[in-house]
Amino acid sequence: MRSTRFASIAVCLLLCWSVVHAADFPLTLSASAQATKGATTITTTLTIQVERVMNATYRSRVTDALKFGGYPKFLSALRALPAIGTIQVENRMVEIRYVRDDPAEKGSRLILVADQPLFFLGTEKSRAGYELTLVDITIDAQGSGKGTITGAARVKPTPDGGVIIDDFASAPVEITVRRAPAK
Repeated sequence: MRSTRFASIAVCLLLCWSVVHAADFPLTLSASAQATKGATTITTTLTIQVERVMNATYRSRVTDALKFGGYPKFLSALRALPAIGTIQVENRMVEIRYVRDDPAEKGSRLILVADQPLFFLGTEKSRAGYELTLVDITIDAQGSGKGTITGAARVKPTPDGGVIIDDFASAPVEITVRRAPAK
């Protein structure tokens, strides 16, 4: 009887946490980005829309592909998943297929991966093998934060089952984000 009661309480706490956690989504962020190369400075605004975090089955599928099959298998597994958000700059948009939301010191850390490169800085043509856009941001409870966007990257696995940048075609760009007002 006591173990059944304990299990019921544990399930209730888990469900309550997931409801509170899920209330953060859908999420729309406006991000200011500024990149400098030599005497040239580019400033732009990105819009990041995330419908939800990815489910555990999809996350396991792509992280296992990366861990056991490397970047090419990860890319194939990622592209087979449904889009769960977008990253847009002016007239260019990529679809987010990987979302990881981890608790951070004063908010949460979001890792977003799109299955196409959003931009190449400093190169006139795209570089083969750099086929992902990766956003790594930390957001506080008010929806403001900072991070980076890498417009053309490769990833590698982390020990905790996530993904991080392995290599990039052009350096990550620092961004400042804020929750966009509801429409």
